[in-house]
Amino acid sequence: MSESVRADTWVWGVRLAKTRSQATAACRAGHVRVNDAPAKASQPVRIGDVVRVRLHGFDRIYRVTGLPMRRGSAAEAAKHFEDLTPPPPPRVERPAMVVRDRGAGRPTKRERREIDRLRGRDSAE
Repeated sequence: MSESVRADTWVWGVRLAKTRSQATAACRAGHVRVNDAPAKASQPVRIGDVVRVRLHGFDRIYRVTGLPMRRGSAAEAAKHFEDLTPPPPPRVERPAMVVRDRGAGRPTKRERREIDRLRGRDSAE
């Protein structure tokens, strides 16, 4: 068994990317970091390394516990990493949408005509 695998192969092998080319593209884009350094696709990943992957706008942090030789099932892939990602912050509850009272917003067409009549402006002018 080898001591290391390529970074893109590891990301693909543990099912963080759907295809190997997507894993390579993520490395090129700077979304994969190995031990807090930007990783090229060919950079070796060893057991004990910490890999940070940006997925769907969130950083996920993994410790490498195994090196997959091929892409297997999700259960098999889970044996090759330990998830160190902190839990997300608690969601802030937003107040429910407040229903305006009738007449609290813009005047209706009828109300605007009444206002114009009170101010002495005639709409026929």
